[in-house]
Amino acid sequence: MPRSPTLRLPRRTLLATAPALLALPALVRPAAAQAAWPTRPVRMVVPFAAGGATDLSSRVVAQKLSELLGQPIVIENRPGAGGTLGVDNIAKSAPDGYSFAISGLSTTALAMGLYKNLSYDPVKDLMPVAPTVLAPIGIVVRKGLGVSTLQEFIALLKSKPGQLTYGSAGNGASGHISCVALLQQTGTSAVHVPYRGSGPVFNDLLAGVIDFTADVPGLMKPHVESGALVPLVMATEQRSSILPNVPTSAEAGLPGYKAYSWFGIFAPAGTPQPIIDKLAQATETTLTDPAIASRLENEVGLPPMPGYTPAKFAVFLRQEIDYWVPLVKASGASAD
Repeated sequence: MPRSPTLRLPRRTLLATAPALLALPALVRPAAAQAAWPTRPVRMVVPFAAGGATDLSSRVVAQKLSELLGQPIVIENRPGAGGTLGVDNIAKSAPDGYSFAISGLSTTALAMGLYKNLSYDPVKDLMPVAPTVLAPIGIVVRKGLGVSTLQEFIALLKSKPGQLTYGSAGNGASGHISCVALLQQTGTSAVHVPYRGSGPVFNDLLAGVIDFTADVPGLMKPHVESGALVPLVMATEQRSSILPNVPTSAEAGLPGYKAYSWFGIFAPAGTPQPIIDKLAQATETTLTDPAIASRLENEVGLPPMPGYTPAKFAVFLRQEIDYWVPLVKASGASAD
C-alpha cells in the first residue's frame, strides 16, 4: 500500500501563517476562561433584609456552592420595594457570571401583577438558573390579640373592619399578597404596613406594634415555641414538618385558601450558557445533599426544590406568571 503523501509547505507560506498560529491562544482564551469559571468571588444579591427566609435559605445554599465551585459566594442584602430593588440591580449588572440574584414568586409573577411600571422584565432581563426552595406560608398573630384559631381570627376581623394591622416584607411581597388573599376570601379588611424584610416585621409583631403577618414556618417557629406568637393556619395542602401542630387551610375551615412562595437563582440576561449550566449543576448537587436538604427543611422550614434544569425552571416561571398575574390584577392590589 503506498504511503500517504507528506505535506510540505513552502517557507514563505510558513512565515505568512506564523502570526495567525501565534494568535490562536488569544482566540481560545474566552472559552478557556469560561470553562474555568469562577476565578474570583461571586456576588449573590438577596433582595430582602438579613434574617428573613430568603436570606437564611440562601446562606445555607451559598455555603455549599462555595465549596463546590472553589470560590466564595458572597451574599449581599439589598432590600426595598418588595424585593424588586435588589433584583433590578442584578438585571442591570454585567452578564459576566459574577452577579446573580435570589429571586422568587414575589419578585417575578407577583411583581408583574402589582407594578404598572416594573423596572425590569423577569422573562427578558433575567435568566433562570435553578430554583432553590419552596416556601409554604402561614398566618401568625400576636399573643395579646386574644384569638387561637383561624375562625376566631376571622370573626375578630369582621367585628373590627379596617382596624387591625398586618406587616409584610414589602409591597408586593408574598406575605403581602397572602394576607390580601385571606382578607378577600373572608370578606374582611385590615391595614397593610410594609417593611424592608421579614426580620423587622417579626420584631414589631412581637412588640405588639402590628397584629398579624403571613410568612414561612421557619421564621414563625421560635416565637411559636416560646409562646410569644400564635399560629393559626398553614395555607398549604400538607402540614409543615417543623410546625406539625398548625392546621392546614382545609383543617382550619378555609379550604380554598392557599399561599406559598419559592426562591431561585437568576442571572442577568446574556450570561454565557456554560456558566448557567455549571451553576445549575452545582445547585442540584447542593439541594440533593442530605445534610443541606435536612437543614433547609428542618431548620429553615423550606423544602428544597431539586430536579430542575435551567430550561425546566424557565417553563416553571412562565407557568407561575400565567397563574398569578391574572389573580393579582383581579384582586386590585397594587404596589405603585
